[in-house]
Amino acid sequence: MSAPLPETVDAWRMVTARRTFHGALPLADLKRLAPSLAGAEGSVAYDLEFGTDKLGVPFLAVRVDAVLPLTCQRTLETFEQPVRIDMRLGLLADERDEAALPPGYEPLLVGHEAMSLAAVIEDELILALPLVPTKPGTEGPHDAWSTAPAAEQEPARENPFAALQALKKT
Repeated sequence: MSAPLPETVDAWRMVTARRTFHGALPLADLKRLAPSLAGAEGSVAYDLEFGTDKLGVPFLAVRVDAVLPLTCQRTLETFEQPVRIDMRLGLLADERDEAALPPGYEPLLVGHEAMSLAAVIEDELILALPLVPTKPGTEGPHDAWSTAPAAEQEPARENPFAALQALKKT
């Protein structure tokens, strides 16, 4: 069963009901993500699924597709960064349960409070952002700030152990 994204949900009731949510969120609504973006135009497509796996682990499967406008830190130009997230979050009522999560699950501590699904989507987008955004094609072995050839930047130095190598041969 699919439904629009509510403001908050009871995660444990959603797991029991095996609820799914599909839709899109405007980038302008993601206030914590906004400072990292070059603009707020566009939206984020999401697909959320609550359930329990065959081991009995309650989970929230998060699938997100977005194109985020970022500022290149080399050229200061705006570019669009495609982001695709496909993650399974293991729902935890207590931090001590984290060690029991099977491989492939990321922990999500929900306790017994209502959780915001939009905040979960926003958290995953923030984590998916590159540390230093660079426009594709601007990264590589060349350095845009350098004007001298590589050979002139650092002269070859003599090996300080060359004299010891000569002594070792005698």
